[in-house]
Amino acid sequence: MQIILLEKVANLGDLGDVVNVKAGYARNFLIPTRAARRATAMAIKDFEVKRAELEKAAADKLAAAQALGEKMSGRTVHITQKAGVDGRLFGSVTNNDIAEALTRIDFKVVKSQVRLPNGPLKTIGEHLVSVSPHTDVVVEVKVVVVGETA
Repeated sequence: MQIILLEKVANLGDLGDVVNVKAGYARNFLIPTRAARRATAMAIKDFEVKRAELEKAAADKLAAAQALGEKMSGRTVHITQKAGVDGRLFGSVTNNDIAEALTRIDFKVVKSQVRLPNGPLKTIGEHLVSVSPHTDVVVEVKVVVVGETA
């Protein structure tokens, strides 16, 4: 299915690109989240009329994400979990836990923006985690997992 992108989508394209994607991806994700429209002749003409305001909105989102990234870079987040004597956690620290911890210290982050390179954290100690508030902005945050004895 041919679609026209209304915003930058990671691993797909930039604003205004006409790309082919699978029909399910377009119908179930891109179109409902208003990241794309079907690439009909009418939609392309409509896009060209609104291109300037869409580019301005995209630039505003990028600027806000860069400001958030500058504030967030180098920050440390402490998370307490129950752990055994050997330092392994009962359970794990997921991207949702990290997003909630960042939200508590006034950083608006959703769990899909937290990237755990090796999966959920399962040991106590310091771990580096990537947070991506925008596709072009990636920030490293230090997560300190503190063990709590049961």
